[in-house]
Formats: sequence, C-alpha cells, structure tokens
Amino acid sequence: QVQLAESGGGSVQHGGSLRLSCVISGDLSRNYCLGWFRQRPGKERERLVVENTGGRWKYKYVDSAAQGRFTMSRDTVQNVMFLQMNRLNFDDTGMYYCAAHELKNDCATSTYDYNFWGQGTQVTVTW
Repeated sequence: QVQLAESGGGSVQHGGSLRLSCVISGDLSRNYCLGWFRQRPGKERERLVVENTGGRWKYKYVDSAAQGRFTMSRDTVQNVMFLQMNRLNFDDTGMYYCAAHELKNDCATSTYDYNFWGQGTQVTVTW
C-alpha cells in the first residue's frame, strides 16, 4: 500500500499558474500507476494525467483536459510528484487529487480502478 498527501492548492487569478505537490509514502518497492485527478463542482471525478512508472517502458498519458496546460513530474529521490498548471481558467476550479493503483499491465482509464487516494486540495480560480 501507499499513502498520498497533496498540498499546494489555493486561490489563483484567471490566467495564472499553480503547482500542486503529492508526497508518496508506504510500500514503494512495487510499481504503480501514479496520477492526478480532479472533481469540479457538479461533475464526475476525471483523470488528468497519469504515469506508468514500472515495466520496461515508462510513459505518461495526458488526458484532453490537461493537454498543453498541465504537466506532471516526479522527484523520485524525495518521492514527490507535482502537477504544474498554467493558464488556469474558471473551469479549472475544483478539488484536485493524486492517486495510484498497483501496476499489472497498464494505467487504468477509469477512476474507480485507482485504489489509493490523497485527501485532495482545493483549487479556486478567481478574477
């Protein structure tokens, strides 16, 4: 099992940037799919970007909502992952989560397959 803890949320002006952090702890001897998700008011939780950290090839999936504006990175020494968010707009307001599942084949598409979640951090985009 792993434990995840996000930080870095807050209020940001429209068009601004924010960087979220997620500390990963626990059993890091296994390979995981790690990623960032969000839940906007009145909408379902959605995947933003995930990274397959194991296997022969390591790669990232960037979903359409994050294309061109959000970048995921990891500090593998400190076991922290980041979500850099640029050109934020009002539609980006919501609760942001980091999450993981143990890798079997590939990163899951459905949010329901991610069984390790942080507590979430609120992002609010303002005028």
